[in-house]
Amino acid sequence: MIMKKKMAMVSIAALMAVSLVGCGGNNAATNTPKEEPKTETPTTPTPTEPEVAKLTGDFEIQYFVGGYGDKWWKKVIAEFQAANPDLKVKESGGPKINDQMKPRWIGGNPPDFVYIDGAGLNDRQMVEDDQLEDLTDWLKDAKNIDGDLIKDILAQPAQEFGGKVYNIPLVLNSWGMFWNKALFKEKGWAEPTDFESFLAVSEKIKADGITPFIHTGKYPYYINGSVLYPAIVSANNNDYSILQDMAANKVEAFEKPAVLAALNKIVALRDKGFIDKASIQINHTDSQMLFLQNKDAFIPNGLWLPNEMAKDVPAGFEFGFIPSVTQDAGGKVVANTSTATVAISKKAKNKDAAKAFLQFIFSKGQASQWAELSGAPSNIKGDISASNAPSHVKDAAKYLTDGNTVVIPTITYNADVDKAMMDATDALTISTITPEEWVKRVTDVVKKVSK
Repeated sequence: MIMKKKMAMVSIAALMAVSLVGCGGNNAATNTPKEEPKTETPTTPTPTEPEVAKLTGDFEIQYFVGGYGDKWWKKVIAEFQAANPDLKVKESGGPKINDQMKPRWIGGNPPDFVYIDGAGLNDRQMVEDDQLEDLTDWLKDAKNIDGDLIKDILAQPAQEFGGKVYNIPLVLNSWGMFWNKALFKEKGWAEPTDFESFLAVSEKIKADGITPFIHTGKYPYYINGSVLYPAIVSANNNDYSILQDMAANKVEAFEKPAVLAALNKIVALRDKGFIDKASIQINHTDSQMLFLQNKDAFIPNGLWLPNEMAKDVPAGFEFGFIPSVTQDAGGKVVANTSTATVAISKKAKNKDAAKAFLQFIFSKGQASQWAELSGAPSNIKGDISASNAPSHVKDAAKYLTDGNTVVIPTITYNADVDKAMMDATDALTISTITPEEWVKRVTDVVKKVSK
């Protein structure tokens, strides 16, 4: 998945209740004069459930197919259709769907419902272009099909734009470090829990003739998201406001000691010879293939990795995952998260169906089903330990719901500053610049864009 990642079977609750009408009748009286009239005990009529309006008409859903695949979308849409037989549901999905649908959004004829993920869609831009329905008031009281308030079961709350809500996070991704549990077990290597143990096992890995670490040099946001940003937060006493200040283009945030401390941890990996020299010039799939071939023991990535590379995962390969390895011994794990959201088009033709679909998908049952079929945790709170979700997803979910984990909310940086940070990190990994020069490079851009 080349994008900035901005994160069980379910019982289908019927959206309409069928009224049960009791039928009864009285027998006509006979002409037998001696027969005593029968006295019947009055009965209280059985109350009927209020009838829920049927969903009818056409309902179109746009969804991007990337690293999370489309298995969940296919299944949940089929379930929603079965629950609403009078509704005509149309799927508009695929890896290029965002580009294909762009003319319709521009022309004022968008689909009813949209999954905001993948290149070509940006929630902030869509809000600024007045393309999304204002869900602020609706979300205050909206309940899912289980009767739970949707806003109460979200792991990450909906982002507000000018104090209003236009989209709701569906996916909760976490950046982090992956390894092959089977290989580690075979070699007798200890799985890392902090930076000290990460360095120690990397020494053993290198001694066994395997390169400890590979990253995606062509897209450095992988190493920044998984290594640099969590390291900055750890060095800043687990306070992620430093990243928010960086996103707000505050020069002093980049000049804090925590940034240099984090950069020096990347330098430590570099100077110990732990970083694969091929990293600097390869893309995400190339680095991921080398990792799957056990030529490199660790790779920083997002939770979509196993699902994205499903066709290439060797038999017996078992993904291990931890959100961060840059914390000191005894320090808290830091999870740098991103989300993918869903929204209703402002010009949707069937807003009732769109809102009903939101109520349908934001349930705890769907949380388990999403985890199983997409390979990533849902943004819906819920215990998926008993589900059939992959082990790395369960591991990630444990961290993300653990009160001892520092969970960084999705943070978006200025595009020019972001590129400057990525380019500088690449340069740092190959000894072209020092940590101090990294800071100067980036702050020069920050000052420029802040004028």
